[in-house]
Amino acid sequence: MNPAPAPPAELSSDQLAAVWRGQAKWWHLGCYALVATAVVVALLEPPGPHGRWPTLVLLGGVALAYTLFGRRAIMREETVYAVLYQLCAWTCLLTIIALDPEFESWLLFFCLFPQIWATFEVRPALIGTGLALLALFTAAVAPADDPGAEVPGALVSVVISFALSAALGMFIHRIIGEAERRAAVIDELRSTRAQLAAVERAQGVQDERSRLSREIHDTLAQGFTSVIALSRAATSALDRGDVATARERLSMIEGTAVDNLAEARVIVAELTPGHLQSRTLVEALVRLTDTVTRETGIRVTSSVEGEPAPLGGNAEVVLLRGVQEALSNVRRHSGASSASVTLAYEPERVALEVTDDGAGFDPATTPPGFGLDGLRARAAELGGEVSIGRGDPRGTRLVMELPR
Repeated sequence: MNPAPAPPAELSSDQLAAVWRGQAKWWHLGCYALVATAVVVALLEPPGPHGRWPTLVLLGGVALAYTLFGRRAIMREETVYAVLYQLCAWTCLLTIIALDPEFESWLLFFCLFPQIWATFEVRPALIGTGLALLALFTAAVAPADDPGAEVPGALVSVVISFALSAALGMFIHRIIGEAERRAAVIDELRSTRAQLAAVERAQGVQDERSRLSREIHDTLAQGFTSVIALSRAATSALDRGDVATARERLSMIEGTAVDNLAEARVIVAELTPGHLQSRTLVEALVRLTDTVTRETGIRVTSSVEGEPAPLGGNAEVVLLRGVQEALSNVRRHSGASSASVTLAYEPERVALEVTDDGAGFDPATTPPGFGLDGLRARAAELGGEVSIGRGDPRGTRLVMELPR
């Protein structure tokens, strides 16, 4: 068991161990200081029956035992070293008492008893304390001329010493144990936090991939689709000898390519969509519907209900992508001759509705597509929703609602 009192509870196990290793030097200093004090006392007091040297040698044995075994027991919490140290130290002390009963042996109690609790767990420490006190009791009673007369006083002293030592040792162990439990909890929390951070990073990477996939689908892929359709129309016009129409289609191809290039640069720079550069959302919708009308011949109209107001970059991006995806599906799948885009600003929400007069479809039997799934994901990120179904009386109707 570590000897030091508990550091602040916010420390981890590694930090707690480092603090205790740093505080262990005070245990070393205290032990050597007490042994040195005992040496000074032995030199100043009158020599015992066997002279000073046996006492000095045995005190040196205590210091040597601490150097060889005690330091390792306290620093490394190794039971073998703890047992070796306690046996050597207490053997030296009891021998000193036997050789010189008048020597102030109690000086070493201040290091030897705490070291029992510093190097053992609670139960072994209780046993060790009891054995040490029993040995001291025997050493005090046995040499007396009338051992029976010495028993009551020695017994009271032993019981009180054991109670005080056990109470103090168990109190310190409880504090240390609580600090170690808290450190373990902090370790677990830090480990969990690191795992969560790793999961969040992985999720962030996945979200960014999904975002880029949606951006590419909603911008570059649709632009390339327009380029293909316009180039085929230009080729057909040339086959018919209609140079003016071919030139017009080539001009549209150039315009679409310029827009795609702008969108690509925007995606790389992670800015707002090219259609929203220096434009309001309403202006971007008008430009987009006019472009679709020119490129496809489908008459696309746009209208605004309520008072337009800035919605923030993300909401406007999602609404614009919704119009792009809806009109892309109108162009490719519906066979419609007209379509309408309505943007409604309401107090609590903004609603986008795109309808056409094409063939329509049954959402229940149509497999999901990446574009619509991506659109729903975009809306859900902002707390909105997307619904799609049959128009009235025919065609398709897409509605996106976002909170304001």
